[in-house]
Amino acid sequence: MTNLLSQTWFIVLMGVTLIGAVLSAVHHAEVIAHKTGEPYGTLVLSISVTIIEVSLIIAMMLAGHEGSEFIARDAVFATVMIVINGVVGLCIFMGGLKHHEMAFRNEGTNSALGVLTAMATFILVMPMVTVSTPGPDFTKSQLAFAGIASFALYGAFLFFQTVSHRDYYLPKAVDKKLDSKIHAEGPSNLKTTISALLLLVSLAIVVGLAEALSPAIEAGVKAAGAPKTVVGIAIAMLVLLPEGYAAVRAARANRLQSSLNLALGSALASIGLTIPTVAAIAIFFNLPLSLGISSLNMTLMYLSFFIGALTLAIGRTTLLQGVVHLIIFFEYLFLSLVP
Repeated sequence: MTNLLSQTWFIVLMGVTLIGAVLSAVHHAEVIAHKTGEPYGTLVLSISVTIIEVSLIIAMMLAGHEGSEFIARDAVFATVMIVINGVVGLCIFMGGLKHHEMAFRNEGTNSALGVLTAMATFILVMPMVTVSTPGPDFTKSQLAFAGIASFALYGAFLFFQTVSHRDYYLPKAVDKKLDSKIHAEGPSNLKTTISALLLLVSLAIVVGLAEALSPAIEAGVKAAGAPKTVVGIAIAMLVLLPEGYAAVRAARANRLQSSLNLALGSALASIGLTIPTVAAIAIFFNLPLSLGISSLNMTLMYLSFFIGALTLAIGRTTLLQGVVHLIIFFEYLFLSLVP
């Protein structure tokens, strides 16, 4: 009994520390974002979290535990579903409650969603329909091509977002007038450098704690008799906490453009950086890697992309659209438990 209580207190302590690390990461990311401006600022947090997430996935793959070949698939698919439905839905819902209606540049968000749809199809759907190998697997040459294609698409998107069409990802003029951060004096170079270092430390703590909490999560999932994929969902949620919190804060401040940049950017980075790296490691070390998702998950994913396209089509959102995305997210969670 005493041992159980000590374990419970330890888990609670890790949870509180995790929340503190999330708040710290968001604060330091916002300092950097204020210095660099949009859309570079939102890239900082999404790419930082994704790089550490890649390290976590590779470490678990190299450990070779049972089911390690599905870790990358579960993490990437969970990230896509959490971002498209959970984070975007919550941002639109919370912002809609406070501001009734919010505006954003649909040119940029539609472009991001188009790239994300192509990437997700290449990685998560194609393994199920190719005939060179049975089941949800690629051949080595197919895996290499899928990784290169994903990285090329992500590189093209970054060029589009930060160089050729940067204005598509900037707040509208009316929103700039309402945003006090636009007019506030930017932080010094020293403060920005310190924030960058502390951001990396905070993110490392977030992912480290997520990994430390995963055995407790796995034990809870096993005790509940839930499918093993639920562990991947729980870990993805923990890793996405900083981005999700930052995105919701921006939406509450009537900066939906920043929210969508952050949310969609994190989903794109999750595939565009994770899959090429994981594919290279799997090929080099001859590790098993299964990326194909079930027909149930394909249906949920394409429903999410279709509704997402409708939501982002006109450049304005209301609370109702947020409700639709959140209901799809809860459907995804429920069917993960009861497939």
